[in-house]
Amino acid sequence: MIRVIVFLLSLLIVVTAPAHAKQHGYAIHYIHGEGSVDGIKLAYQYHPELDLPPAWRHFDVHFESSINFWRYGEENHHDGNFVLAVSPVIRYPFTTVNGHPVALEFGIGVALLDDTQFAGKDVSTHYQFEDRLGLVYQMDDANVAIRYMHYSNAGFKSPNPGLDFLSLSYSAYF
Repeated sequence: MIRVIVFLLSLLIVVTAPAHAKQHGYAIHYIHGEGSVDGIKLAYQYHPELDLPPAWRHFDVHFESSINFWRYGEENHHDGNFVLAVSPVIRYPFTTVNGHPVALEFGIGVALLDDTQFAGKDVSTHYQFEDRLGLVYQMDDANVAIRYMHYSNAGFKSPNPGLDFLSLSYSAYF
């Protein structure tokens, strides 16, 4: 199943390759979770040109596919997890700081966890929802953001303790 997801994520990148300026981006997230969970999230972002109604013209909608590497515990006694995720993301600028927009970001996507036993928790299912809520400082060709991220199976199977993270990220267009 992981091979299928990796193939689909690769296909998304290939299919969208001949795009216009500022349609493609990357993001690097440092993530920290409860206990001593740390990780890195490497993401590809696709920003399609959408014909949104006038009331939605300030919204930015993009799609993010990512590979996550999580680690929990001491150097010699650690637990790791590998996660693939795809998420639609919506941003809405609500103010400016130093002439640059600050946006509220939210999204709900899907994630595939390699291991259902992680950081002392049984999350029951390999398939999880990836929820995010964040603040994004948007510069000309790059962004910095802080986010709260939550992974959960939405109660489809018990137990469902969820995994919570704070993320600090840098993203840029290419």
